[in-house]
Amino acid sequence: MTVPSVAPSRHRHPGVLLAVLSTATFMTTLDVFIVNVGLRPIGAALHESSLANLSWILNAYAIVFAALLVPAGRLADRYGVKGTFLSGLAVFGLGSVGAALCGDVWLLVALRCVQAVGAAAIVPTSLALILNGMPKERIPRSIQIWAISGSLGASAGPTLGGLLVEASWRWIFIVNAPIALGALLIAVRTAPDPRHNTETRIPDLLGGALLITGIGALTLALVQGPTWGWGSGRTLGALVAAVLALGATVLRSARASAPVIDLTLFRNRTFTWANVGVFLLSLAFGLQLLGLVFWMQEGWGWSAIRTGLAISPGPVMVSVTSLGLRRYTAKLPAGLVAAAGGVLLGLGAVLIGSSLGASPDYYEVLPGWILCGAGTGLWTPTLIGAASSGLAPHQTSTGSAVVQMNRQIGLTLGVALLVVVVGSSQIDLAALPQFLHAWWWSAALSLLGALTCLFLLRSGSAGPARTTAPAAKPPVPAER
Repeated sequence: MTVPSVAPSRHRHPGVLLAVLSTATFMTTLDVFIVNVGLRPIGAALHESSLANLSWILNAYAIVFAALLVPAGRLADRYGVKGTFLSGLAVFGLGSVGAALCGDVWLLVALRCVQAVGAAAIVPTSLALILNGMPKERIPRSIQIWAISGSLGASAGPTLGGLLVEASWRWIFIVNAPIALGALLIAVRTAPDPRHNTETRIPDLLGGALLITGIGALTLALVQGPTWGWGSGRTLGALVAAVLALGATVLRSARASAPVIDLTLFRNRTFTWANVGVFLLSLAFGLQLLGLVFWMQEGWGWSAIRTGLAISPGPVMVSVTSLGLRRYTAKLPAGLVAAAGGVLLGLGAVLIGSSLGASPDYYEVLPGWILCGAGTGLWTPTLIGAASSGLAPHQTSTGSAVVQMNRQIGLTLGVALLVVVVGSSQIDLAALPQFLHAWWWSAALSLLGALTCLFLLRSGSAGPARTTAPAAKPPVPAER
């Protein structure tokens, strides 16, 4: 990517800077899924047994995270990337400490929202700091490492969560505090402070609130629909509220001077199709990961640590595929690489859905899960890199925030779709037929996402390791 020139002093510690930014991104994505294997221990400790209610510990984080990514990116463009990044680390750390100490389910949900506010500030600014703080020749590989750190965080969450839950479920939140503090102290000294002086407007916070309302209402309808009844007034009211709020978000974004979603970004066909692919494949992956964790714990009766270790081959394959095949995938079009990842994700779902049974048989599930991990290692860094490839330097924070927003919305709706397909607040052996349907849904969504990725071929997007952007253009003046 072409980036604005920066002072040589900002390149004195590029390895340290990349490590800090990748660790921060890993931490925020990890927190989406580290709670998965801890939901039942949390519920037992806080006297809550409903899967629908416990799912809000996951959904609240993902929804607020998704909806605030773009406003946070615009705040960074306006007030400074480094300051926004440091503030995000501080808020995330404080929210984690609060979550570790609380004793009520709905208070925990609220503190997860605080964590999400910090995470939303960290993710877009960490990519912007890479683009502005790394030596030009190291930027393509740095972006790939950054993207892999996010996908590893999502995949490694259940494994690390299972290990920590053995001590106490509170450790899955406590572990964030020292990481956030260490990253903050190092970033103060090593991170650059780029200012493009193009964003002078206050971000559209009303648009952000509408987006949170819309996604929250849609998730509420999906999660509670099986319990409330799909034709009940509460379910229909939530669906109507979701449609109205999301429609208002689009209208507001089209008219606001600093919209929550910059619709002009979607004039770039590569950016548009990459976002569609990210959404569909994240939806499929979110359903798979939570589904497999819950079946191992509830259907097979496995402990949290055994479940977490059983999930670990997936994260290993994410890393192996992303890094081990980089020299080969770099020579291929991004659309082809991402589509191959989506196909592997879908084939993995088919294998798991065909082999999963009431009796614990891990080695029947393992081949499919390895394919899911390999597919995720292909499509995640490829699509994130492709979406960022055509953005001007002053659009990096906002553009990357839109990509991550769609990723988090997909993950959230994947969790909700699992609840819908299973159709029960409990997962047990009697729910096996419905549970298997979830894997067919996941396979269909994966293959649809793979088909979407092929549209990137028409836009001529390069492979993930050769992501380049046109020559830098002068900053676009702010709208009046």
